[in-house]
Amino acid sequence: MRILMYRWKAYNYRDIEQTFRMMGHSVDNIEQPLGNYDIDPEFEKKIEQLLLHGDYDMVFTVNYFALISNVCEKLGVKYVSWTCDNPLISMYHESVFHDCNYIFTFDKTNYYEFRNMGVKHIWYLPLAVDAKRLDLVCSNCEHPGKYRGDVAFVGSLYERNSYDKIKPTLPEYLKGYFDAAMEAQLNISGANIIEPMLTADILEQLQEYFKLDKSEGSFSDLGLIFQTTVLGFKVAEIQRRRALIELSKHFSVNVYSNSNVSDLIRVHYCGSVDYWSEMPQVFRESKINLNLTIPNIKSGIPLRMWDVLGSGGFLMTNYQAEIPLYFKEGEDLVCFDGVEDLREKTAYYLTHEEERRQIAENGYRKVCEHHTYQNRIETMLETIYG
Repeated sequence: MRILMYRWKAYNYRDIEQTFRMMGHSVDNIEQPLGNYDIDPEFEKKIEQLLLHGDYDMVFTVNYFALISNVCEKLGVKYVSWTCDNPLISMYHESVFHDCNYIFTFDKTNYYEFRNMGVKHIWYLPLAVDAKRLDLVCSNCEHPGKYRGDVAFVGSLYERNSYDKIKPTLPEYLKGYFDAAMEAQLNISGANIIEPMLTADILEQLQEYFKLDKSEGSFSDLGLIFQTTVLGFKVAEIQRRRALIELSKHFSVNVYSNSNVSDLIRVHYCGSVDYWSEMPQVFRESKINLNLTIPNIKSGIPLRMWDVLGSGGFLMTNYQAEIPLYFKEGEDLVCFDGVEDLREKTAYYLTHEEERRQIAENGYRKVCEHHTYQNRIETMLETIYG
């Protein structure tokens, strides 16, 4: 099979591409920054010319791009996409109903939402990990022990979020309402409650202060955009800062990030780490790896969790509704519910080394046996071709 792959900044592209090649398929790449995922005449023409002269069986992307779907529908070429972010604003587009589409989403809530809209060519497919590659990275480490530590957090603190920019323009009532909605979300584990709190009355008031800019063909609305791109990222910032502040009062905490953490005076700021060559070593050498899922991901297991487990690291994470489908809590990983529970479980597992090591080993073995990219792509191709 010959595959044309549009590559952008998604982290898991390389593993997917290598798996396709390992399974005997041919993959050609096209890379170009896009200012608009729905309309880009120059890029659409480039894709169209490649498909007209390349004899490709499918176009593949991580996440969904309406403009690629439009070209594939026009030419009768299969367009296969696999999401790693949720929700994808780009999926809320009339092109999502095209017959050429084969959309795989890692979030089951997202799957049901689009099925209920009448989208027929969408399937649920969780993310995966290439543990063999991660093993190779760790075994070839030039500086063993460099990333050793008690508690590690790798990721953004989302301090450059849209809510902080818009908040000064809002009336006091809306400020108070949104702050209360976010506080309520922070006290709920494994569910997203912001969406139902954005009532018609609240959204009507918000229209005066937040302008919705969307492309032709898009059916995303004010509630979707505001809850995800504005409130969702602000909730993530608050959640992550609170967790790190509380843990750093009691334990040694290493933070690997591009974010400004100057106000987190007790954490050890370690700078950013390369996803490919350094991050697996952080996960393997840290006693506890902290995952805090952004609330925009309603039920799915984010890529970060798979990466930690595939690196052989001990994972402590907030609860996600799909975790019990694949892992046993307390055996393969550990879930926490709120900051106090996180602090107590951190104290416990830092002082119970054998139990901690066994849980990390169990999680690692499970992803190696059942959750590889080959497992997922075999499922994907069987779904497409039968």
